[in-house]
Amino acid sequence: MKTTEEQYDLVIIGGGATGAGTALDATLRGFKCLLLEKNDFAEGTSSRSTKLVHGGVRYLEAAVKKFDKSQFDLVREGLKERYRILHNAPHLAHAMTLVTPLYKWYEIPYIYIGLALYDLISGKRRLGKSRIVSKNEIMKIFPSVKKEGLAGGVRYFDGAFNDSRMAIALLQSAKKKGCVVRNYHEVLSFEHEAGKIKAVRVQDKINESQYLVRADCVINATGVFCDDIRRMDDPSVSPIVEASSGIHILVDKKFLPNEEGLMIPKTEDGRVLFMLPYLDKCLVGTTDEEAKAVDHPEVKEKDIEYLLRHMRKYFSIDIQKSDILSAWSGLRPLVTLKHTADTKELVREHYIEESKSGLITIAGGKWTSYRKMAEDVMDVVQKTRREKDFKKCQTKDFKLFGSETPLKITQEKIASMALETSVKEHLIQAYGTRALDVADFIKIYGAEKLHPAYPYLRAEVYYAVAHEFVETPLDFLVRRCNLGLIDTVATQTSLEVVTGILKEVFAWSDAKYVKKLHEAKQILDNSI
Repeated sequence: MKTTEEQYDLVIIGGGATGAGTALDATLRGFKCLLLEKNDFAEGTSSRSTKLVHGGVRYLEAAVKKFDKSQFDLVREGLKERYRILHNAPHLAHAMTLVTPLYKWYEIPYIYIGLALYDLISGKRRLGKSRIVSKNEIMKIFPSVKKEGLAGGVRYFDGAFNDSRMAIALLQSAKKKGCVVRNYHEVLSFEHEAGKIKAVRVQDKINESQYLVRADCVINATGVFCDDIRRMDDPSVSPIVEASSGIHILVDKKFLPNEEGLMIPKTEDGRVLFMLPYLDKCLVGTTDEEAKAVDHPEVKEKDIEYLLRHMRKYFSIDIQKSDILSAWSGLRPLVTLKHTADTKELVREHYIEESKSGLITIAGGKWTSYRKMAEDVMDVVQKTRREKDFKKCQTKDFKLFGSETPLKITQEKIASMALETSVKEHLIQAYGTRALDVADFIKIYGAEKLHPAYPYLRAEVYYAVAHEFVETPLDFLVRRCNLGLIDTVATQTSLEVVTGILKEVFAWSDAKYVKKLHEAKQILDNSI
């Protein structure tokens, strides 16, 4: 244990979307804040989303059918948050058009009216105007769509984003404002005084040491693992979340040869299926079913076959398992509240609870609502802790790291560099204005690619270690450059090079290098 204990106003457990958003909100309000993550930041659910930022069309359908104002308000709130993500991180988020092919003529006006209402609720934040699309136009845009029985379709707008890099931008923003953020630091236990949590015992998994952190308040933002932390505080608590598994597969762009996405609203068992452009590939997902909360969920064969079967059902394409470039599974935390009859909180999709010892848990939600979730939980913190004069929420218009200033000057400078066009585009999309910082590393380490087919550079690994909290090979390959999410074979090819750079930077022994390489290969063999 360290000889001196650390002291903070607030300790946040969990380095995914909710934890990162809360760290930024708390720091901007004036809290001395520490964020702890037992693995890498956004390693779980927050890097395995469908990459959409949406208001929630399904809530709108429920609101209209049931005359439910709370569902209506949820849609309106989601659309506001969608706009804020696109506005506050424009290098990482953008508008996307989605087309829904329909095979029953009466579905076309029904769904179009719903989407027109979706646009109306968006108001000035609308990303585009929904419209009916003819059969011929759909066949022109998506030549492989099944033509038999096709009646037409609808086109609407939502947002798309890079989830894992959004999490890093949030953490970089929080750190810049004074927050301390640590990945690979696991909370082992709480220490109580007079029934209240006063300290957190932490395991530093990098240096294999323990230390104690004293805190006025602790927030549990650990997603599907939130009940583990709650039981650490009080073994008698009833669970409040269930894990739901969703898988995605990545295939070649030829299966979706444009920048529009496809959305199938109801498959044979009522699930929603997406085919979306993502990092010059085609992303297909997602299925949802009950699952156990584990660090590295495996991709099941039956789920892969489910997606392939539906691609064959809706498209005239001969797609095989061998066409899959990458497959990964993510776990969503669904709030259940089975222990209470009062489920009105579920309308908000997220739930906040304060235990008798003072542990505050925020559970559920989705990426689109991360900022609002952070605002809500920090409002709870401030209401119950009035001894210090903290500010109100500052995040509604806060520009995230890489979007602090307009991109034009950065784009001009990057454009003048002797780099491949694909590399220049990647630098702007991944780093925004911070692409110039990466350019400084390129000047030192050169512009050699990690893999000839992709725009990711060796120099970026050095930058990511210095500025993006990278500790292991897959931190970079999966969650910083995202190669691991789109091409497993290319990731395996690049693994030794990246691990070698980390060996150099961290002065690893030969034995530690072999260990880290083996650990990464094991994860790649099962799931990303």
